[in-house]
Amino acid sequence: MKKSSIWNLALAMTISLGVAACGSSSSNEENSETEVTENQEPERLGGLALYTVRDAMAEDPKATLQKVADAGYAYVEAAGYADGQFYGMEPAEFKSYLESLGLAPKSTHMGGVNLENADEQIAATKAAGFEYFVIPVPPMGMFTFGPDGMGMKGTKEELVNILTTLGEKCTAAGLKLLYHNHDFEFKPMEDGTILTDYILENTDPAHVNYQMDLFWVTKAGADPLAYFEKYPGRFKAWHVKDMNDEGNFAPVGTGNIDFARILAEKDKSGMAYYLVEQDQTFGLDPMEAIKISHQGITEIGFN
Repeated sequence: MKKSSIWNLALAMTISLGVAACGSSSSNEENSETEVTENQEPERLGGLALYTVRDAMAEDPKATLQKVADAGYAYVEAAGYADGQFYGMEPAEFKSYLESLGLAPKSTHMGGVNLENADEQIAATKAAGFEYFVIPVPPMGMFTFGPDGMGMKGTKEELVNILTTLGEKCTAAGLKLLYHNHDFEFKPMEDGTILTDYILENTDPAHVNYQMDLFWVTKAGADPLAYFEKYPGRFKAWHVKDMNDEGNFAPVGTGNIDFARILAEKDKSGMAYYLVEQDQTFGLDPMEAIKISHQGITEIGFN
């Protein structure tokens, strides 16, 4: 099985395990019935993490990207790299097609990266026009998941060394490296260390920074603003996804995360861009979910 396929399966299983413990998803459907105005051209703003529409991207990437553009998004984050291609397209072709739709390639999750293929993946990322190379979980077999949730094997020192090496490679290529969190990086390790704190305190911001997932940091019981205060300027990107009362994923603006409070500290965080994401939509069509979320970010005041 290809590394990208293994990665996609692992992440899908991880998300399923994380959500299953939170209770029934039926309330998500009830809470997600926000009306989206029909026949009205939405304002172009914000980005979409294409993982949200991964099934549609696998079936017909070009038609799906057209729908993403039509929903009003201005840029995208990829999560579909395999065999030197993004969603079956050569990097230059992918870049050209996005630009034909008025979409900008902003960042890409590269879950299959290792020290042997890093140069090739960085070159492909650069050729596709992306600015940010994102490590979605501890790479090179370090990520774990199971009944107890997500975690990491190996040591925090090993992870920092890998991120530093990859970050220096990205910098040399004119890219920026980000590490994307889930919940476990904000929970104490066996020795009491908080992995996020360790990463930020032991990496050079010239080469390694964070993509903060606002759902997962909230799920962990941490406060994004406390991290903005402690490590100002280190959170270059946000994943914006909401949480309902059962703790499940929800379209932006239909849950209980106070995005306006977080957005007020955007400058302190260092946020340069943000992406709507919803890992699971619980029976709601993902294309409808991204329209609801786009309306949500517009009403909340994202720009």
